[in-house]
Amino acid sequence: MMKGSLLYEGKAKRVYHVEGQPEQLILSYKNDATAFNGKKKDQFEGKGRLNNLITSKIFDYLKQHNIPSHFIKELNHTEQLVAKTAIIPLEVVVRNVAAGSITRRLGIPEKERFNPPLVELFYKKDELDDPIINDQHAYHLTDISKEELDSIKDKALEVNALLANLFKQTGLDLVDFKLEFGRIADGTIVLADEISPDTCRLWDDKTGEKMDKDVFRENLGDLISVYKIILQRLEEHTCAK
Repeated sequence: MMKGSLLYEGKAKRVYHVEGQPEQLILSYKNDATAFNGKKKDQFEGKGRLNNLITSKIFDYLKQHNIPSHFIKELNHTEQLVAKTAIIPLEVVVRNVAAGSITRRLGIPEKERFNPPLVELFYKKDELDDPIINDQHAYHLTDISKEELDSIKDKALEVNALLANLFKQTGLDLVDFKLEFGRIADGTIVLADEISPDTCRLWDDKTGEKMDKDVFRENLGDLISVYKIILQRLEEHTCAK
């Protein structure tokens, strides 16, 4: 397999063509960290490796539970092979516990639990700071149908249940996370992008310590040490199976 030309570079990853395989891409994880829609930036040696390995393990876990995604396989410590996917410009956020923007928007105290979990939609548009939207906005701004959006929300809640169980077994509380979805060649909508401490809020279930990108956002400590702990716990859980 030969890595082709650069297709796109985002805040966290570079995307490359695969020579001779037009329906596949290579995602290369960067060491960059961004917060507040790119307003805060830094680089951390080894971050790309950690996010790639964590995401690969999580997508493998979801595949074992029949959740379709763009993920094909981990290629090396910083790269993975994925199916070419036309991303739907929506971020689907599932919230189990109040944290982050919802506490500021609605005045809900941090740590208040939601039962059932909340599902929110955000429009992926950097220049608009990814605003929160409703279903009608999503129909207007994207090519998604009501049936497809309902299916995506159901899938997000299914992923939430699976991930909450996975992280619970590693001593972590899944506070919230964001998902992205896209269409593969035949039009099927699948889970895409990444699932990592960059896209999830995780709290240690004994100490309440924040174990995700909030460490960077809020200047709470060493980001790499925290991400290493996440990977180690996932590896220990995998090996114990």
